[in-house]
Amino acid sequence: MTTTISPTSIVVEVLRGDNYDDWSACMKSYMLAQDLWDFIEPTGLKEGDQEVDSKALRKKNAAALHAIQISCAPHILSKIRSITSAKLAWDTLANLQRQYSPSHKEQSVEAEPAEDDESQGSEQSVEAEPAEDDESQGSGSVSYEINGPLLDLYKYAHKGDWDATKNYLSQYPNAKKAKIKPYGGTALHVAASAGNLTIVEELVKMMSREELEIQDDEGTTALFSAATVGITKMAECLVSKNKNLVTFVNEDGKIPLVEACIRNHKDMALYLYSVTPFEFLCQGNGNHGSYFLQCAIGAQMLDIAFDFLHHFPYLATTTDQVLKTNGLMYLSKMPETFPSEDRLAFWQQWIYSCIPMKSITTTVDNVRIDMPDQSLSESKNIIFQGCQPLVSGLPRLIWRLSRVAYLAVPGIKQIYDLKKIHIYSDKILRCMCEYISTLDYEGYREADVEGAFHSAVENGMVEFITEVVKACPHVMENADDNGRNMFLSSIANRQEKVFSLFYGLEASRARFVSLVDSSGNTMLHLVAKLSPPSQLARISGAALQMQRELQWYKEVESIMYPTYKVIRNKKNQTAEELFTSEHKDLLVKGEEWMKQAATSCTVVGALIITIMFTVAFTVPGGNVQETGYPVFKDEKSFTVFIVADAISLFSSSTSVLMFLGILTSRYAEEDFLKSLPKKLIIGLSMLFFSIAAMMVTFCAALIIMLDGRLQVIIPIVLLASIPVTLFMLLQFPLLVEIFVSTYGPGIFNRKMKRWY
Repeated sequence: MTTTISPTSIVVEVLRGDNYDDWSACMKSYMLAQDLWDFIEPTGLKEGDQEVDSKALRKKNAAALHAIQISCAPHILSKIRSITSAKLAWDTLANLQRQYSPSHKEQSVEAEPAEDDESQGSEQSVEAEPAEDDESQGSGSVSYEINGPLLDLYKYAHKGDWDATKNYLSQYPNAKKAKIKPYGGTALHVAASAGNLTIVEELVKMMSREELEIQDDEGTTALFSAATVGITKMAECLVSKNKNLVTFVNEDGKIPLVEACIRNHKDMALYLYSVTPFEFLCQGNGNHGSYFLQCAIGAQMLDIAFDFLHHFPYLATTTDQVLKTNGLMYLSKMPETFPSEDRLAFWQQWIYSCIPMKSITTTVDNVRIDMPDQSLSESKNIIFQGCQPLVSGLPRLIWRLSRVAYLAVPGIKQIYDLKKIHIYSDKILRCMCEYISTLDYEGYREADVEGAFHSAVENGMVEFITEVVKACPHVMENADDNGRNMFLSSIANRQEKVFSLFYGLEASRARFVSLVDSSGNTMLHLVAKLSPPSQLARISGAALQMQRELQWYKEVESIMYPTYKVIRNKKNQTAEELFTSEHKDLLVKGEEWMKQAATSCTVVGALIITIMFTVAFTVPGGNVQETGYPVFKDEKSFTVFIVADAISLFSSSTSVLMFLGILTSRYAEEDFLKSLPKKLIIGLSMLFFSIAAMMVTFCAALIIMLDGRLQVIIPIVLLASIPVTLFMLLQFPLLVEIFVSTYGPGIFNRKMKRWY
């Protein structure tokens, strides 16, 4: 069946959006006359029925759909352009008419035709309706047209063009509270997210208190956007007009104060903390307060966290609904905030000890924190004043010069901040422990003090462990999920500082030595296992890693009773057998590392031996024919030449012998503890002396040959120092690490004072 359709015979006016009732009546009459209405309201016939030709059905569907399409204005047609079903197209237009119906309109913004698209000839309009999820606020949900005026408003607010924004809002005043789709927020949200302070300030003046509370599709207000970008003046502008904005919660359960902490905006967090009501943070069992406390600790805004915790210590053990944990547990996973985790160089430790810190005072219950950060210059002056007694005897001029030089040392501000973090983390920990010491058994279990304690053990947080044990002594006896107490866990995780606490127990040590975990492993079994990869990665080279494993094993073995050394675990393994099986791969890697280092250094040492031996018989200036003595034998520079040559020859020979000893070693487990590291230390040291002496020999020969021509000698001598310096920079750190690891004080503190 073929149906002929004439556009002028279907409807009087095409569908524009405000004439749906007339249009639909005309369309229905037309389709009934053309036998097409069955596709809009089916009568039961389906494409699969045998009596109906499927090809004829497709033609009739296309005819009905085409009739609908040519009867719509271009901006309406764009909404159904991709639809292939006549019924679906009809239902879509029926749903769209609600948006254009006067009963659903609350505001209407009529847009002028775009100058660059006049050929469309369609009137574009933007209507806003109350948001379904926030009707009480009167916020607007705006239909989005690709060429509609709200897109222009979005561009103006995002670029920070206030003049254009002002002109736009003068034409469409209600657009200031309209939600721009698909962005989902108002112009105020856009300007705040883009960091355009001027636009935000002007829009706030134009909007009411209720309009400032409009939330975007994610449930965030403009204050939340300001907290995200961290512009404090923007937040002050918003809060000064509506103080309730600080209490709005988005769909992720965040408030602006929490967002400022997560984004690490310290100034913004300080301000929002000062204006967020304590009552709000503590309501609902302190859910928002607990979340804020953890975020402040995570961002290392410990001064804010301590001030808040001082007012409400119970929030340390309150579990929030977002992170599903509490402040005590969160702190136990941040070893970087405590001194035991930092590994400062000796000069950094000296500066750290010289920095004087003001005593921390807590505010009264009704006063908020007021602790602005000190500037770099202020912190340097404080440090300088603390070091003044060390150089008080210097003359005034030298004193001032030393002050300038001292202030120029890089990293002082970082060390100052580090010490400040350590002090505040200690105060926070003490405050938490003081509170948990007052808990009964049920409160103790709900606070998950045991979980936080074992988490601190795994992370090597000595300060955390000692304070919690002092507050809850019985926690030291409790075991984790693997049946391990604090010392068994410290061995398994290779936390030497925590294990050293064992030596501070004095008479109570014995009861811990005999304990086993859920797998039947004693202390010696746990230390026989391979260290966690994170701990091994801190040590350079497989050989030194093997040495560290042996040091751990020997240390634990020294405190075990003889009868416990031969105990077998549930896998029927002794500790010695377990150590061999666990470290066989590391043993092979250590052997390869040692051989590669020894081979490379042997080649260098052999080359130096060859050169220095030849130089000894080809002295500069030659020999006297009659006597055979060197021509310059009476020169001081010749004496330097021959002595340096001898030192270089002998030291390089010694280094080669040491490296040959490494290459011919049996590479047993015990060899990695002392024998192989000692040979490597001697070999590298002698190789360094041989290279340095070789450069001295070369410079002395030049001085003899050039006879005082300093303009040539001095540059060459300076150039000769380059290889020696490079060797020191590249190999000396490794040499020091090996020496300290082999002959240093060790990683365990056997002289620890009694702490419990």
